[in-house]
Amino acid sequence: MSLDAGGVEQLYRTHGHVVLRRARHLLGSDVDAHEALQDIFAELLRTPPALRSPGSLVAWLYQTTTHFCLNQLRNRRTGLRLLDRHLRPAQASTEAPRGEALAAVRQLLGRLPENLAAVVVYHHLDGMTHEEISTVLGCSRRQVGYLLERAHASLQSEERSA
Repeated sequence: MSLDAGGVEQLYRTHGHVVLRRARHLLGSDVDAHEALQDIFAELLRTPPALRSPGSLVAWLYQTTTHFCLNQLRNRRTGLRLLDRHLRPAQASTEAPRGEALAAVRQLLGRLPENLAAVVVYHHLDGMTHEEISTVLGCSRRQVGYLLERAHASLQSEERSA
């Protein structure tokens, strides 16, 4: 199944809100979420994915949005590290405690490899079961469990070394 420009426009109209909501949840910013929405659909126009069925299109959008947002978080972390190294801003945080907790979660996700961070998001933030995650990722439930174990071990290892 392939999409032409009209098909992408229809998909944007019918499923754009799903991408936007997902991006907003992961990035924590309406502006960043709208940018992610535009980038994801622009990529879909440039290089339509090879899809097995119409249902896999929604899974593709969901997975692509998650990976795009995780990459954005990782890029932010790198950018902040460079800014800190070169500018050393001395600003106190004025975020509410909930905002601080979300920022900490985003920072932790940015430290994980993309495949591990995606599984953590699906399971812990979205509340998806191993079965649901395996459907989205196209792997076995056992592989999902293995990826979650690797993510937890990676974060624990980092915590011990800090």
